[in-house]
Amino acid sequence: MGSFTHFNEQGRAKMVDISDKEETIRTAIARSGVIVNKDIYDSIQKGTMKKGDVLAVAQVAGVMAAKNTSQWIPMCHPLALSGVDIHFEWEAKEEYKLHIEVQVKTKGSTGVEMEALTAASATALTVYDMCKALDKGMVIMATYLAEKTGGKNGDYIRKE
Repeated sequence: MGSFTHFNEQGRAKMVDISDKEETIRTAIARSGVIVNKDIYDSIQKGTMKKGDVLAVAQVAGVMAAKNTSQWIPMCHPLALSGVDIHFEWEAKEEYKLHIEVQVKTKGSTGVEMEALTAASATALTVYDMCKALDKGMVIMATYLAEKTGGKNGDYIRKE
């Protein structure tokens, strides 16, 4: 199987051995979002959603998802995260878009891109779950890695 590091000598998937990799500070920023209707936007802004504070619950869900990524994604290593921070920003023009940005940090031998992406996805899904009684037509926007730092492959910044 040559240079593919996620396969063993039998061609089967394996979790990569990272014991020889250098420990460095590693960060990742992932983004996602949800497009909602005016009623949902107003309810979230006023804090009148029947299930509670949508953004507070979504934020906790995102942190929990980051911490548990290795339980969701089979080849991810369990990591001791040193920080997870989730920010929300509304764009209320023709549509009501909730932008989600997740920042994850650790000091370790492997990156935190999957943790940031998982957290962004779980945050968006939680917003959907909390609001679906008002409108099942919400749209979860693209989820993507915006940037990462640390590790032997160096830094990455997405060109928007």
